[in-house]
Amino acid sequence: MLDPEGSVEHQPSSAFPKVLLIPLAMLLAIAALLLLALSATQQKEPDFYTFKVVNIRGKLVSLEKYRGSVSLVVNVASECGYTDSHYKALQQLQRDLGPYHFNVLAFPCNQFGQQEPDTNKEIESFARKTYGASFPMFSKITVSGAGAIPAFKYLIDSTGEEPTWNFWKYLVDPNGKVVKAWDSTVSVEEIRPHVTELVRKIILKKKDEL
Repeated sequence: MLDPEGSVEHQPSSAFPKVLLIPLAMLLAIAALLLLALSATQQKEPDFYTFKVVNIRGKLVSLEKYRGSVSLVVNVASECGYTDSHYKALQQLQRDLGPYHFNVLAFPCNQFGQQEPDTNKEIESFARKTYGASFPMFSKITVSGAGAIPAFKYLIDSTGEEPTWNFWKYLVDPNGKVVKAWDSTVSVEEIRPHVTELVRKIILKKKDEL
């Protein structure tokens, strides 16, 4: 179309910006979703049950399977002066309170006095045959110092208590938070009331929800 002066009239085109608007809006939406996801990840604090460990048969497993129940985490050894009394008491506690609301989680460790020298297979056989251990057992690990596995680092950081010998015990609540820690000299019977109280709360909560 010619204007009065005879030149071509240039109409502003709106098609170009409109074409850009849709992908731009999509990019903004994706960016917003990514920011929300990142924020949620950062806000979620880790707990004991968020970690993965290797069981005594060599399989990688998530501790998430124990969420909702009470756990007593123990670094065990087969040739320690505390072995007999602790294994017997731990199995009795497992028998009395587990496995639906409570579990002993046993982590063999050869770090103290070289008192867990055998293979995972031999350790499991010893615990099952000698004490009838029915609680979950995991692969032999390091529980203190720079080589400690992340799950134990979490236990240590949460309590300020780092194992210095075999049979340290960490009590973990159903939400994966560490309640308390005890050293080797504290017997399982001494801490039984603490474990029983947490288990009782689970049972009462479930009854209230019925």
